[in-house]
Amino acid sequence: MSSILKKSAHIRYHLRCLKTFLPAAYTSNDSQRMTLAFFTLCALDLLGALDTHTTEAERSAHAEWIYQCQHPDGGFRGFTGTDLGDRRTERNRHWDPANIAATYFALVSLAILGDDLARVEGSKCLTWLKRLQLQDGTFGEALSFGEEVQGGRDVRFCFCAAAIRWILRREAEAEAEDNIDVDRMMRFFEASQTYEGGFANGPFHEAQGWLVSRQTSVLQEEDCPVVSATPEPQSAIAVKGTHPSSTEGEVDQGATPEDIAIEPSEDELRIAGFTGRCNKAADTCYAFWAGGSLMMLSSIHLIDQDALSRYLLSKTQHQIGGFGKLPGDPPDIMHSCLGLAGLACMGHPDLKRFDPSLCISMETRDRLEGLKGRVARDRP
Repeated sequence: MSSILKKSAHIRYHLRCLKTFLPAAYTSNDSQRMTLAFFTLCALDLLGALDTHTTEAERSAHAEWIYQCQHPDGGFRGFTGTDLGDRRTERNRHWDPANIAATYFALVSLAILGDDLARVEGSKCLTWLKRLQLQDGTFGEALSFGEEVQGGRDVRFCFCAAAIRWILRREAEAEAEDNIDVDRMMRFFEASQTYEGGFANGPFHEAQGWLVSRQTSVLQEEDCPVVSATPEPQSAIAVKGTHPSSTEGEVDQGATPEDIAIEPSEDELRIAGFTGRCNKAADTCYAFWAGGSLMMLSSIHLIDQDALSRYLLSKTQHQIGGFGKLPGDPPDIMHSCLGLAGLACMGHPDLKRFDPSLCISMETRDRLEGLKGRVARDRP
């Protein structure tokens, strides 16, 4: 059982994702290329391989592609496939919307690549962002017919909005007309807290680990006090062991607990992954969602870091590099990045120092700090 980070294999995996065609299974994600690009670039940055394994010309070309996705009305597209160019009209413009998640990923990806964001149209982006805010304080994904806010209900869009605002806004502009209503968003978060000690996707919903992570990030970015950093015994974020040979299947409804109980071995008790909520299988990405939340709450010491590291490195780390979602799964881009992020939260020595609030290295965070408020505000 190996508990060693196969760094060179991870570098090769992410370089393949960056420089060659992705597997056919990613075809349906074509419109999410900005998302895939971010996870790939972030992983290579955490591994300290972006500058050493790509040329300056390649990084410049990646940045140029991102700028091609910048939308004329503010924000960024998820890919260049909807750019209508000179054929764009008032009748067809709704087929080419900017996307809130793509905008966040574009901005931080540019920072990872060392770009100075000088060509980002900050004023347009912030004005567009304000129009995405809903009455309850949350954010939609995109604008469609008649400026109608579209997209699924996902609190992670609030995180994207707060991060975009943090990157683009000057401190002196807190009361500007294009500012979002932060107080209204905070009231929504307060109403979404649950009895378990976590956050849900709305009032009276079930708390989940990724919701806790991103709402905690928003509170940190907006300098809002966290209600409580003291975990309750029945916290929504709990470490849960994963039996390495367990499979999901039908359970005999007439069986007693003694009939179906599996006594874990002493070795198995040394391996534990995070779940997003109760009664779910441990999942690689929750090492970041849950571990990042505890890191932001200065409570990463509360988890068994050795057991979590063993789960990631001996159960979901793949021999060709990357991480799968579950033990035995092939690697995918998102889980491969967030598996590294989970290890970085615990200070793995082969990875850069990590900022869980923005899911980027501290080096990139420091770069953004230096650029903050210097993004272009107006364009002729």
